[in-house]
Amino acid sequence: MPAPDAYLGIDLGTSAVKALLVDARGRVLGQGSAEHPISHPRPHYAEQDAADWWRGVLVATQQAVGSTSQDRVAAIGLSGQMHGTVLLGPDDEVLAPAIIWPDQRSRRQVDEITELVGAERLIELTGSPVATGFQAASIRWVRQEQPRVWDRTRRVLLPKDEIRRRLTGNIATDPSDGSGALLLDVRQRDWSDELLATLNVERELLPPVHRSASVAGDLRSAVASQLGLPPGIPVVAGAADAACAALGAGIVDPSTMLLTFSTGAQTLIPSAEVKVDRRGRLHTFCSAMDPRTKGAGWYMMGATLTAGLAMRWLRDSVFALDGADAYDRMTTWAGETSLSAGGLLFLPYLVGERTPHMDPRARGLFLGLTARHGRAELVRAVMEGVVLAAYDAFTALTDLGATPTRIIVAGGGARSSLWRQIVADIFNLPVLPLLHQEQSASGAALLAAAGVHSIDPGTVAPTWAAYGEPTEPDAEHHAGYQDLFRLFRSSYVKHRNGFVDLGAFDTQDLPGNR
Repeated sequence: MPAPDAYLGIDLGTSAVKALLVDARGRVLGQGSAEHPISHPRPHYAEQDAADWWRGVLVATQQAVGSTSQDRVAAIGLSGQMHGTVLLGPDDEVLAPAIIWPDQRSRRQVDEITELVGAERLIELTGSPVATGFQAASIRWVRQEQPRVWDRTRRVLLPKDEIRRRLTGNIATDPSDGSGALLLDVRQRDWSDELLATLNVERELLPPVHRSASVAGDLRSAVASQLGLPPGIPVVAGAADAACAALGAGIVDPSTMLLTFSTGAQTLIPSAEVKVDRRGRLHTFCSAMDPRTKGAGWYMMGATLTAGLAMRWLRDSVFALDGADAYDRMTTWAGETSLSAGGLLFLPYLVGERTPHMDPRARGLFLGLTARHGRAELVRAVMEGVVLAAYDAFTALTDLGATPTRIIVAGGGARSSLWRQIVADIFNLPVLPLLHQEQSASGAALLAAAGVHSIDPGTVAPTWAAYGEPTEPDAEHHAGYQDLFRLFRSSYVKHRNGFVDLGAFDTQDLPGNR
């Protein structure tokens, strides 16, 4: 790779767009970010406006490019939140707000898809059970509940692929993001004819599937000036945010697990073959690497829906904190109390849960709350509850043979030394933080470099990643957390029916709400 080249990675996250400009060795030259909101117009809905995404791309890219010579940018890579649904009309106009992954409106459609395909066959084909918020379920919901919108629909895209359409004018996706739609054959790495026929989804609605590192178009003149870049820059297909995060963290084999704390949390282990959890607790998706090369072509992932979302809820809805140091203040409070937060346990199921429960009706719970508990205990319990949920997902990975020797922790939570220690103590493994936390954008930039040069992403990824000092586990703390984990698991089982009953109060026209 010529030394003067730079590569731009754009990551469309759930709460913000992140842009990262790196050189040929993966060193950061510039970065930018722009937040965007989630809309909840009705109970169980989670939507975003694609126009907000695009505004974020413009702002974040302009910040990242900054004073860097425009001619240095050799290629652009894309990463994005998984599972979401963007509907385009005859002239590629966006027909409706995008339905994104935390959305829970499609519970009935999830059951219908599972019955039509068969639970075991669905997992065998796609590597995963279907869940609310997945594109397959959202498509079926729109078809049944909004037929006028569906009749006008000519294309269905995943979130990052809508950004590429705006950048290049071309329609495409990749195997990693496509597998998260739950319409793709995870072994063939292409749309499943069997699934499309069973669910009555026309292949023409879906984009062609390209390798993640393949060039999928060039930057259009009409938008290049808005981004502060010259036209004609190659734009690669890119990958799902989880797949890009693994690349950006340098994780290409099963000896290392990636634990990402973003809006949700993901526990991820690469795999050189397709391993599926027939109990339906985990997701096995295509990676951003080509299985014909050195890198593992798939990964197994446990998805926890609430991580940073729980801290943001505390910050905004409970403490009403302002300022850039709000999270630092909160974690400082949490450090004032000890393991188990003074006998307070938190179940972080604020938007339902996936691994291992696959239960959209699950709800958050503080168990053991007393009058002596204050802000320190509340924050500590939330931090511990999020990690316990991730550990619950990890136990499903171990059932499929996962035996990592270390954890790379990434995302916003990785910045907290307290949170890293909690992870080390609960998992009983050394924890290394990434020095640069925008790992999905970094992975997208690496794919951009691979798209215009003859390099293998799986070989280069470990050389781009840089880690901080490891946090070692405390054996005594681990023993204490094992006791807390048993209580954590049993609390979900004991309250599962209550969660369902409470859910009725969201939708029923109760006299007190009239």
